[in-house]
Amino acid sequence: MIAFTLSDEQKALQELARDFAQNEIAPIAPQLDRTGEYPRDLLKQAHKLGLLNLTIEEEYGGGGLGWLEGCIVGEEFAAACAGVTTAANANELALTPIHLAASPEQKKKFIMPIARDGGFAAFCVTEPGAGSDVAAMRTRAVRKGDEYILNGTKHFITNGDVAELLTVFASTDPEKKHRGISLFAVPANLPGITRTHMGDKMGHRASDTAEIVFEDVHVPAENLLGKESDGFRFAMETFDRTRVGIGASGVGVARASLQAAVKFAKERQQFGQAIANFQGIQFMLADMAMKVETARLAVWYAAWLTDNNLAYSYASAIAKAYGSDVAMQVATDAVQILGGYGYMADYKVEKYMRDAKLLQIYEGTNQIQRVIIARALLKD
Repeated sequence: MIAFTLSDEQKALQELARDFAQNEIAPIAPQLDRTGEYPRDLLKQAHKLGLLNLTIEEEYGGGGLGWLEGCIVGEEFAAACAGVTTAANANELALTPIHLAASPEQKKKFIMPIARDGGFAAFCVTEPGAGSDVAAMRTRAVRKGDEYILNGTKHFITNGDVAELLTVFASTDPEKKHRGISLFAVPANLPGITRTHMGDKMGHRASDTAEIVFEDVHVPAENLLGKESDGFRFAMETFDRTRVGIGASGVGVARASLQAAVKFAKERQQFGQAIANFQGIQFMLADMAMKVETARLAVWYAAWLTDNNLAYSYASAIAKAYGSDVAMQVATDAVQILGGYGYMADYKVEKYMRDAKLLQIYEGTNQIQRVIIARALLKD
């Protein structure tokens, strides 16, 4: 039997997230967008309410909930500010590979200070010359006794400048390319680590984006997560799970864009009547609504598959690509409906349009998602 209703617990979580997003995040979102200030206090408040680290096990300080619940919260947050949502999601992204690869002792050591105590973590895979092409990774980890010596540079790292823990992917066997990548939990305060804020961005300005340089960083061998050369698998399994959250952010941005466009169309007078009376505007709004509703269904379906341990890679790629494409399309149409007002910073839709763009890029570009989808279709 198929049901599209949320449980009472999920509805309560949705209401809690919506109240927090609209009453705490939305009022200061324009200021955060202007200044690029990191929303540390907001995230601490969200942590106290149980709105962060939702999919991490309760025994390690997380919410013990599913990816569907994470998507419900993510949509609400993104409808208020996608940048704050990216900062909030960074913990989930960084802790998920530890959840997948680590021993119980390692989970207690590395996850609990973040999930239980309200800390921050960062996922470190992207490099100046290795984005979608993970096999081009140049960061090296060389075993010497009971340590690994880590050298390399990571780029575009969300939470990179504020994180206490870094989940680092590095090559331990370069000849094997992606099959020689390993995964490490690296405390951010180790000697030899330099972190630099990467400057202004088109959107998501409330999220921290940093370059991290590792110069002869001594990482205890016990910080290796899983076995050597298992890192690529853990990275891909992480993305298969977390990319549904990007789709959910897309739904939130698209929903907020649609709501702003509907409000404006009902209030804006032209030729003696509200522009909402014009069929051309009505058709645009109808198309925007169809995209929002179908994107949410795609996201929730992929999250449901993940929570039920069913094959979800194909569906999560669709959810990420479609959800973020919809965000870009609906935000662009909202700007068009608002006309000159939509182009001004005083109106929210220009921010929605800027924020939507990154959703199509990070955690695997939408072109990469289409590669994943096509490969699934063409398998024997």
